[in-house]
Amino acid sequence: MDRWFKARKSWRRKFEPRVHVWKLKEEKTCQEYRCMVRGKVEEATWKGLGVNDHWQQTKGFMMETAQVICGMTKGPRRHKETLWWNETAEAVRENKIKYGKWKKENTKEVWKEYKKSRQNATRVISSAKEKKQKEYANDLNDSECQNEIFRIATQMVKERQDITGLNCIKGASGQVIVDDKGICC
Repeated sequence: MDRWFKARKSWRRKFEPRVHVWKLKEEKTCQEYRCMVRGKVEEATWKGLGVNDHWQQTKGFMMETAQVICGMTKGPRRHKETLWWNETAEAVRENKIKYGKWKKENTKEVWKEYKKSRQNATRVISSAKEKKQKEYANDLNDSECQNEIFRIATQMVKERQDITGLNCIKGASGQVIVDDKGICC
């Protein structure tokens, strides 16, 4: 019996630009935003509008002003965030330099230097990862970070999903063939 497995296609999300609303935390930007929204609200005509129309117009003022003052994102994130990278960047850079030197010269002394550098980088990275994992675990015990546990759990489930899907063989009548006897040449 022939079986066909169908791999799940991973569709990339289409990038949607977003407003830099986090810039409104700055006092100067927030004041400028408030002044512009107040000015637009005072200039608008509100007579004869229903509640929904009133809300849509107000929402439009707020979004336009936020786009002008805060700006928009340009594109999707290029790289995933690595929490431990800043602490280990120097060791990794040194390792890359030694590797390039070894590839050019190809001598035993340079190989030993590269090997020591590689071991050092591995040690530094593993200790930094362990440190960040402990900090992360301690943060999860806080009541503020309870939703973070569920986000991590769903991420882990998505990473460990098997590829599923199966194409079946159907006979002339359109029913799925279960036995080898039903398959005709």
